[in-house]
Amino acid sequence: MTPFKTILGRAEKRKGGAKALEKLLPPVGSAKALIKLTDDRVLAEMTRRVFCAGFAWSVIDNKWPGFEQAFHGFQPKKLAFEPDEFWEKLASDSRIVRNGAKIMSVRHNARFVQEIAKEHGSFGKFLAGWPSSDEIGLLNLLVKRGNRLGGNTGQMLLRFLGWDGFVTSKDVVACLRDAGLDIAEEVKSKGDLAKVQAQFNAWHEDTGLPYTHLSRICAMSIGENYAPSEIAARLRGDD
Repeated sequence: MTPFKTILGRAEKRKGGAKALEKLLPPVGSAKALIKLTDDRVLAEMTRRVFCAGFAWSVIDNKWPGFEQAFHGFQPKKLAFEPDEFWEKLASDSRIVRNGAKIMSVRHNARFVQEIAKEHGSFGKFLAGWPSSDEIGLLNLLVKRGNRLGGNTGQMLLRFLGWDGFVTSKDVVACLRDAGLDIAEEVKSKGDLAKVQAQFNAWHEDTGLPYTHLSRICAMSIGENYAPSEIAARLRGDD
């Protein structure tokens, strides 16, 4: 495998030096910050990521105040016990994107957040206790117990909540393949995900860098060389 210092050097050269690259790295939430996350904000972010999948993010962003109103501020305890009629009416509510399957995912995920909170004190406390060295285990749990939280949606949910992890975006996968990792162009299989996890674990142990930064540096070392202004505009977004 190509040493990470080689990948880092390439990213620094593309972005105008070490200091310029550092400014483009997204913030990484601490355990304390994760613990402070309230369950309503976790459910709100879950909902946002689910609705953003397949839509222009700007559409969801523009409608977000309406989402907050329609879903009662994403209070899991309140939403989990709303009757069928409440959810049926949302399918014709112009304040939100009227996608029936995604609307019903909020009901399911409200119960999911509530269950995790009962088990761990809060969803944030649960996340704070899960090691970055096992992101694939956490992603698997999101798939099994949550709704519509698989693939890139689950990875982006963790990123936006501030949990320290990698994202298997097109550029990150290209970087890994270029470095010598034997994985497909689209990482979907459990075997490929395990290889990606092992490689990020090795790079983290070697460099001490957060997984989020390793992932972003990897992405910025290859592919289209986006302008710093564009990268800065989506610091916590997709690598």
